[in-house]
Amino acid sequence: MVNANVIGISGTPKGEISLPEVFNEPYRPDLIKKAVLAAQAKRYQPYGPRLYAGMETSAVSWGSGRGVAQVPRVVTGSRAARVPQAVGGRAAHPPKPEADRTEKINKKERRLAIRSAISATGNIELVRARGHKFEENVKLPFVAENAFQNITKTKDVVQFLKAAGVFEDILRAKEGRNIRAGRGKVRGRRYKNRKSLLIVAEEGSALFNSARNLAGVDVVSVNSLNTELLAPGTHAGRLTIWTEAAIEALEGMFV
Repeated sequence: MVNANVIGISGTPKGEISLPEVFNEPYRPDLIKKAVLAAQAKRYQPYGPRLYAGMETSAVSWGSGRGVAQVPRVVTGSRAARVPQAVGGRAAHPPKPEADRTEKINKKERRLAIRSAISATGNIELVRARGHKFEENVKLPFVAENAFQNITKTKDVVQFLKAAGVFEDILRAKEGRNIRAGRGKVRGRRYKNRKSLLIVAEEGSALFNSARNLAGVDVVSVNSLNTELLAPGTHAGRLTIWTEAAIEALEGMFV
């Protein structure tokens, strides 16, 4: 069993902890991508026209013998209606709101994907390949002592991250916030935000409030872990801070 350094509140190693077997899981980018896309597909909002869109009209065809096309025409004039080629007519092959756009993934594949994504948080090459920035002396997986969970002020969280050598990644996420191109700007998603640290702590710890306002940071409990949090955009190797309690809770999970 492999050990990892436990980082104290001062930012220096305080001891060691045995890592659970899940950190030895082989890297499976194919399953990670499949699991993330399946999770995103569940959030699709149905879209498409109303059932009778373009059909609510009195238009009828004039029939043959008039020297004009036999398309439905409004009874008060000669304007075509109802047919797809008419202005205001029905759509020819519109998207169907009742369509099933979800993607299926087997239970064993999903569990293997999350185990692989957890293991990837300890692979320094994968973490750097995602673009995360941290000091050279930082060892992965990053495990913080349980006292880190009790920090109630954001400024104290920042002080710890600076001492531990990972605060540079918060700045990267903050400076990487850009205005989105296209119509999304007027649809409630004006900015594109970067993902930074993922902090895994005990449920109900003070970190859920004290760290939530940092740019790109997500704070979750072990029970709420999923592949999308560990591998945003289907790319595994997110820079993750585990607490001692979270590492212990991992034992026997996702099997």
